[in-house]
Amino acid sequence: MTADRADAPTTAPAALRDEHDGPAGTLVPGYSSPGARPVPWDDVRRVLERAEISWISTVRPDGRPHVTPLMTVAADGCLHVTTGPRERKARNLAQNPRVVLTTGTNAYVDALDVVVEGEAVRVVDEAALLRLAERWRCKYGDDWAFTVRDGSFHHADGGEARVFAVRPVVVFAYGRTTEHAAMRWVLDDGRPPLG
Repeated sequence: MTADRADAPTTAPAALRDEHDGPAGTLVPGYSSPGARPVPWDDVRRVLERAEISWISTVRPDGRPHVTPLMTVAADGCLHVTTGPRERKARNLAQNPRVVLTTGTNAYVDALDVVVEGEAVRVVDEAALLRLAERWRCKYGDDWAFTVRDGSFHHADGGEARVFAVRPVVVFAYGRTTEHAAMRWVLDDGRPPLG
């Protein structure tokens, strides 16, 4: 992946960890049931990779938050999102790349919600974009088929979509079954957590 910011990484992170080598998380007792079992990283990873809709939170130049739903694709250790070049989230990311991605369910029981903190870095490398375009088509169908040119996705209807990679830095998971388990992972060891 190549970034359009001078200080951003210019190479793609390694592949996500498999279920046998996931990062170590911390159970947060104050938000968990007494004796709650930790949420397995593999469950969290599966939710992130399978989510059809996530919510992205960005910050407007005046400091006000902006939240909107969007589609995500997991690849190269990151969650990938798209935005039109003139959309509010694109303008926000140009000023402040810090984001929060949230997904899960609005159910109270038998639910797992996941919150990812990270920075959105624009992907402009043609080979990476071609791989991501194929993943978008496979996950969301032919209505979401893109061509790649000039460092962006292009849709048959003429729309342009810029692609951003969000490498998880901090991940929270909130599992609710017969017990509640709140988990936190700080992913600062340089090893990407997603596939």
